[in-house]
Amino acid sequence: MADDRVDLLVLGAGIAGCALAYHLRRRDAGTVHVYDPRTPAAGASGRAAGVVTEQLWDRWDVEVTRESHREYAELCQKWEPAAYLPNGFVRLTANAECASALEEATERLKEWGVDVDEATPDDLARWLPAGRYDDIALAVVSRHDACVRPSGLTTIYAEAARSMGAVFDFGAPMRSLVAEADGFALSTAVGTTRARTLLVAAGAWSKAILAGLDHPMPLAPYRTQAALLRPATPAGIFPTVHDLDRDVYVRPEEEGRVLGGDGTEDVESDPERFAAAGDEAFLGHLAESLEARLPGWSDSEVVGAWAGVCTATPDRHPIVGAVPGAERLIAMTGFNGFGVMRAGGVARRLADLLADGYADDAAEASLGPAWAGRFSGPVPAFAPRPGFTLEGGPNPRW
Repeated sequence: MADDRVDLLVLGAGIAGCALAYHLRRRDAGTVHVYDPRTPAAGASGRAAGVVTEQLWDRWDVEVTRESHREYAELCQKWEPAAYLPNGFVRLTANAECASALEEATERLKEWGVDVDEATPDDLARWLPAGRYDDIALAVVSRHDACVRPSGLTTIYAEAARSMGAVFDFGAPMRSLVAEADGFALSTAVGTTRARTLLVAAGAWSKAILAGLDHPMPLAPYRTQAALLRPATPAGIFPTVHDLDRDVYVRPEEEGRVLGGDGTEDVESDPERFAAAGDEAFLGHLAESLEARLPGWSDSEVVGAWAGVCTATPDRHPIVGAVPGAERLIAMTGFNGFGVMRAGGVARRLADLLADGYADDAAEASLGPAWAGRFSGPVPAFAPRPGFTLEGGPNPRW
């Protein structure tokens, strides 16, 4: 990277940053430079489950995820069909109180245009013969949901953006990032890039980057875990299942394997210093959950277990748009573990705003509960409360 000046500098080459670069160039919003000291999808994107479901708690989230889903299906069909798997999504519970909340959520989802139906124990047994369903109080399925390969999608976005003129710079450690009178200057071991607008899409590193520019935002990186399992009998294709009682999900993987996860921690983690392997407590909980709900997979071989660092916000909505007090500093972060679900739709909306001339009223209307301008006061302390939750609000019961 020689010394250069660009219109838009994107920090972060996860799925959010690469999708943003793609949509900025799609709209011809200006010259775009993407920087990451690592490689594409090296952070949370490369460790994500890739579940895409509209069974969410907010109308805006549903709409943005729907936009993302459509885009992912189109991009994968064109460039990498194996990176997209339409398999459906099931939530289930044996708890009567949780079943009541799930029923209420289902009615809301239908009002928002989500195609959800009750799934019977016979349905569940047909989809997942490895399971036990005699105690189920309620199960709900959205048949048109899917899974994606986040690393593959990230690469698709990056290559498409590059083909439209975006420049990517990987691997060089950052030396400094400072605000200047007419923008921002990023210096690495191989040169300096100056940009009129800085877009921070750096996932768990966004908190430190924004604080270093004297514009802290309420972000809390946290650790979450997943494991790849090989059942004795190959699993085949089945709907992703979220067991609300145990807060564990399983989804199909290639070669008859299964990806299972939960492990979300409610304390802050340092993205530079976290345990990258899955721990015994997580694997034990996953094993107990399989024994109780999917006993046919309880003796599965653990192929690998890992952790990643996602980023929470106080209200569990992302932070997107101009940072209060710094109109040329744009954030796209704080996805609370749902970055893959939302990245395409959020990137499209943000790029359209920037291409059309960013204005707070238009941004608030388009970005809704994710609008960065909602956090204009002191930065509050909070504990991460993300995950595959059923209810809205900052403190859901399930």
